[in-house]
Amino acid sequence: MSRLSPQQVLRRLFDVAVASVKPERLLDHLPPPPAGRTVVIGAGKAAAAMARVLEQAWPGPLSGVVVTRYGHAVPTSRITVLEASHPVPDAAACIAAQRVLDAVRGLSSDDLVICLLSGGGSALLSLPAEGISLEDKQQVNRQLLACGAGIDEINAVRKHLSAIKGGRLALACAPARLVTLAISDVVGDDPAVIASGPTVADPSTYADARAVVAKYGLSLPPAAQALLDAEPDETPKPGDTRLAHAEYRLIAAPQIALRAAEAEARRLGYDVLLLGDSIEGEAREVAKVHAGIARQIAAHDLPVARPALILSGGETTVTLKGQGRGGRNGEFLLALAVALNGLPGAYALAADTDGIDGSEDNAGALIAPDTLARALALGLKAEDCLADHESYGFFSALGDLLLTGPTHTNVNDFRAILLC
Repeated sequence: MSRLSPQQVLRRLFDVAVASVKPERLLDHLPPPPAGRTVVIGAGKAAAAMARVLEQAWPGPLSGVVVTRYGHAVPTSRITVLEASHPVPDAAACIAAQRVLDAVRGLSSDDLVICLLSGGGSALLSLPAEGISLEDKQQVNRQLLACGAGIDEINAVRKHLSAIKGGRLALACAPARLVTLAISDVVGDDPAVIASGPTVADPSTYADARAVVAKYGLSLPPAAQALLDAEPDETPKPGDTRLAHAEYRLIAAPQIALRAAEAEARRLGYDVLLLGDSIEGEAREVAKVHAGIARQIAAHDLPVARPALILSGGETTVTLKGQGRGGRNGEFLLALAVALNGLPGAYALAADTDGIDGSEDNAGALIAPDTLARALALGLKAEDCLADHESYGFFSALGDLLLTGPTHTNVNDFRAILLC
């Protein structure tokens, strides 16, 4: 067994998971240089770091532009790095999207476009469709983020209000060869969902987008609703010959990170129950299920024996009803602490692998058997904080936030529960 404390073990597992999916993985997937020009474009929280790795390894001339979240830029010498807002797009995202389109304009079949995509790319590469304003897109995004919709549902709407998503960027690159190198942050690693699939065929339709709006009772701005109703031009669908020049390579995914953490945990002497990389649902409900499994292990050493680790990934959702601060991982942990109710020997970490959980400055947080008791001593009742979605303030007061800064990668959520 490791001599590390449970909290140290959890942090090590998170660090190992993140290190296994760094942008350096793209070096194994680079295409050969073309006869003509090489243009690099991209979007996402890892886009700047990916661009730096690429330009340092590329044997010939290249140019291009990528956009990342504010605070996630890194120095580059040949590729321009722009920054914009996430998760709600701003004017800088629209400027960046236009710069990306300008960079691929007028290319020939001798040229190569390398597109670097990662999570967050959808908001960062935002160019409203004709007749839609940035304010319209912002309003739609806020509603989508607050209603509890899944990322595939969110993107179905985004694609059909965009001039660049859902394969439209790929059409703009033709006839140049297009190779997309992507880091997945979505359940199922579907290229059509990662960053809203700007370089691949889009199986979703205007009808799908309208169905999402109806399902969650969204009130879209009139121009946005009118566009979805009018169906002016569909996104390119699977089998569209206009995408024959486009190739897609997935360089990192959630399962890689979870497997790396599993191997490290076993090396440290823990039995591991890996629940998979596709866990979805309301964060507080997912927490209840994880708590039930933890109690089964604690009481019966089944389905694995202590000392044990429960490991899972995926992307939960939070349907906002309160006014609190925090992301889905903080909400998961707050609900988990309530459900475990001080279970002896139970510790947990949940965090977003990009280093930002929600819109605050933390990647996630940690809990321990004494979390609820320490909170009560400070006058904080976990159930009240959960009702108001105030996970950030709760864990900040306890000093249990996980602060990593930008990790320059993004493979979705990482959840680990230790049972000692």
